[in-house]
This record gives sequence, C-alpha cells and structure tokens, in this order.
Amino acid sequence: MIGRSAVRPVEPPPLPEPRGPLSAAVISALRRGTEILPPVDGADPYGDDLQLALYCLYETHYRGFAGVPDEREWDLGLLTTRVAAERLFLDALRADVPASDDVRGEIEALLVEPVEGEGPSWHLARDGERWQVREYVAHRSLYHLKEADPQAWVIARLDGPAKAALVTVEHDEYGAGDPDRMHARLFADMMRALDLDDGYGAYLDAAPAETLAEVNFMSLCGLHRSLRGALVGQFATVELTSSPGSDRMVRAMHRLGLAEADAFYAEHVEADAVHEQLVRRGVIAPLLAAEPALAPDVVFGIRASGFLADRFGERLLASWARGMPSLRRPLPDAPRPVPA
Repeated sequence: MIGRSAVRPVEPPPLPEPRGPLSAAVISALRRGTEILPPVDGADPYGDDLQLALYCLYETHYRGFAGVPDEREWDLGLLTTRVAAERLFLDALRADVPASDDVRGEIEALLVEPVEGEGPSWHLARDGERWQVREYVAHRSLYHLKEADPQAWVIARLDGPAKAALVTVEHDEYGAGDPDRMHARLFADMMRALDLDDGYGAYLDAAPAETLAEVNFMSLCGLHRSLRGALVGQFATVELTSSPGSDRMVRAMHRLGLAEADAFYAEHVEADAVHEQLVRRGVIAPLLAAEPALAPDVVFGIRASGFLADRFGERLLASWARGMPSLRRPLPDAPRPVPA
C-alpha cells in the first residue's frame, strides 16, 4: 500500500556531541575510521559517556549518521569496543536485577494496574504541564521514531507459533500495511502537532543517559541471539503495560487542550490491549514450551526493562518536582535551569 503522505528521503542525523572520553573516541572513529580507542573498564555503566557511545555504535545498524560510511557498521575496532561496553552494561544490569525463572508470576505482576501510581504518565495525567508533555515526547522520540525496529531483530531467532505471533504484533506496529498508520509515523505526526522537531534523532544531544539506556537495552537484546529470551521479555513488558499508560497520556493531552495530538497514544490504548493477549499466549507460551531454558532470560528482560524505566521516570519526576527540565538541552518553553 502506498501512503497518502509524500515519501520523504531517508536522512540520517548528524553525529552528536561527545560526553566523555569513550563517546568522543567512538564518534571520532565513526567519522574518521578506527583509531586507538580507550579502555571501557572503569566507565559508569549507566552514565552518559558509555550510554552515548553504545547508542552511536548501535545506530550504525539502523539509519547510521550523516557523514559516516556504511562500512563502519562492521568495523572490527568499533565492534570490539561495543562488545566491551555491552559487557559492562549487561553485568551491571544482572547485578541490579534479581534473577528468577517464574515467568507466570512476572506476567501476572505486569497485569496488575495500581489504583494510584507514580511515574511520568501518572504525573502528566494528574497535574502535568504542557511543557512537560512536550519534554516527555522528546525523550520518547529516541525509540518511537524507530518503534518496533529493535524487536524486529528477534524474528529470525524464533520459530513456529512464537515467530508467527510476534510477526502479527509487529505487522500492527508497522501500520498493518498502511505507511500512514505506522506507529513511528503517528509519533512523528504527534511531534509536529506539539511543535517539536520530528527529525529522526533530533533530540539525541538533549536525551540523558537514562533515556538512552532504555533504547540501548532493546538494541542489545535484539542484536544478540543469546538474549532472544530477554528481548521477548522486554517486548512483553511494553505490550502488557502500554495500554494503561497510553490512556493516561490521552487524558493528559485532553486536560491540557492538546487533543489534536492524541492519535499516537489513542492507537496504543486499543492496539496494545489486543497485543497483550498475543504476546502472552502466542509468543511467550510457545517459546517456553519449545525452549524452557529461556525462562530466566524472559524474566531478566522484564525486570531489566522495569529497572531502566524506573530510572528514567525518577529522572523526569525529580527534575519536574524542582520545576526544572529533565532534558540536557531544555525546550524553548521549559523553565530555565538556575546556575549553581
């Protein structure tokens, strides 16, 4: 199907500004070719420097960056650095996330929606401000402008009913054949309605480590066959919890007079309610029936996703509680940070 909207050329974003020695070396190597890259040991696994370096390395597998040759995707020096950074990130997550093989218990916990909860969508639905909605959407653009792409990596790593059900969900994510209904396109439409830059990667320099870490975890799991169970757990977390959160975002937008921008979240209220059943019964159940040893990885994917989402939410709420922006580069309508 050909969409109604004009076809736009694929324009990779510019390389971001570095945030430390590791990201500086990676960005330089992407631009000029492999150089002597600094050791990864000692970097903060959740810090801006390592997370930006990882994000840039992963992005070579998506749309790349302007001025970076496509061949950098398989540069051995960069891949070696990526493996070391991934190991540091993954080791930190495994240390911070308790292990378990109780997939049923984790799924049941995800399905329990509190009467009154915390987190950015709760805050925005109750008493968030317009600038905070715009800031939240800018954060989320790092994933949603390539929504479902990290999860697509796992398709080739599954078989039988689990593969068929996951592809069914992905088909919906990509608009069920209609490019104008692709979720990434709906998100871009929402960004324009909110007077935000809908360019792919436009807010990379503004996004803090907490935002990058959530996206990096998806890419990490998607690009490693050994983490296919964790990717399914991450996918389940999104699909099982998205519908209530999207409903809160719709309510926030209507309360703030932004109803014209609610199509993306309104779509997820309905679609993800259906996807929840598909993921639980169509993906996870047959996957574990065929490969029961993946149960601990599925739980890890669920718990690590929740851990990183909590860190992201805490970043936003702590900033907003002080009346301050949570982006590294505030939007024009956000309060100005007070110099120390």
